[in-house]
Amino acid sequence: MSVDFGPAGIPFMTEKEYNETFETHKTSCSPSAWNPRYWGCKRWTGALLGIGIIVATVVVPLKVVKVNQYPSYLRLEYSLVDTYSGENFFDSFDYGNGTEATHGFTNYVTKEGAEWSNLTYAASNQAIIRVLPKDRTGTAGRPTVKILSKQRYTRGLFIFDIGHVPYGCGTWPAIWMSDTDPDVWPTHGEIDIIEAVNQGNKGVQFALHTTDGCEMGVKRKQTGEVLSNNCLNSTNYNMGCAVRGAPASYGEKLNNKEGGVYAMEWRASGIRMWFFPRDQIPPNISIGKPEPSQWGTATADFPSTKCDIDSHFKNHRLIINISLCGDWAGAPQVYNEEYDCPTECAEYVGSVPEAFKDAYWAINSITVYTAPNS
Repeated sequence: MSVDFGPAGIPFMTEKEYNETFETHKTSCSPSAWNPRYWGCKRWTGALLGIGIIVATVVVPLKVVKVNQYPSYLRLEYSLVDTYSGENFFDSFDYGNGTEATHGFTNYVTKEGAEWSNLTYAASNQAIIRVLPKDRTGTAGRPTVKILSKQRYTRGLFIFDIGHVPYGCGTWPAIWMSDTDPDVWPTHGEIDIIEAVNQGNKGVQFALHTTDGCEMGVKRKQTGEVLSNNCLNSTNYNMGCAVRGAPASYGEKLNNKEGGVYAMEWRASGIRMWFFPRDQIPPNISIGKPEPSQWGTATADFPSTKCDIDSHFKNHRLIINISLCGDWAGAPQVYNEEYDCPTECAEYVGSVPEAFKDAYWAINSITVYTAPNS
């Protein structure tokens, strides 16, 4: 086929070819081509497909990023600041006295009363805190102990070397941290580091208690079982956000293996807790050079993703106590049904003193470390 060219070397179009080209150009560029009212099915399908691609390439990646958000737990240089151990262990603590806010059948005695009753005493290698394991008690509750550190803390790395934990029907022992100033709780938060009830054979429980605005339904790196995600204290029967360790992390099984080490790291990035059986304690803890970055996955992880750690936790005292009965340990659905304990909690605690021979803490040491820019 031959083609005719014009003066400038441009091929000539026939009238028919010109009209067809013009109509095509007119259809694609006219105002109606950009007005959805004039679109056909093909153009609508193409437009919707394009919008879908844009959404998929922008919105979906944003959701993935949000779901995978996780704070940076960069390595910190920790230095020892406090040691609680030896014969002077109790010199660093005040004694609480009276009853408990959790409605327990508990009579916390004074320092003088604890020493006279032999409920607290310390040797070079261990400090003992126990429930009175003799005598029937009256309406005041069974004598026991609550001690609170004179020193206060905001952030830090806390190592608890525990040789024996209290257990038995009616007991509610805990090692925890909070601001004990009147009318402050839970504004400055609470950190439950070692806590269990009754026989404690379901494992240690770690928890945070806060005011509103601290949630843990986010990406976490932990081996423990999540029990609740909302740290607001008034939810989940005042449970806070809680994680449970393995069954052998508390109770008789733990004591039979000479206890172990619990560790809690509190920093702006989050609060993490570990449990190590006696035969698995990291060497860097044993030599006094703790390095959380080498400990593996935490037992409980409370990241700062949806919880401003610095605004919810501050000015804490270290608290060690053994409560009896109360809102958790003594609740019938827990005391009778979950742990199969006899009669009613207060009745049992008051009338069966021999049941409390194993209701004592044996604390080998507590060491506290801090790091700059934590």
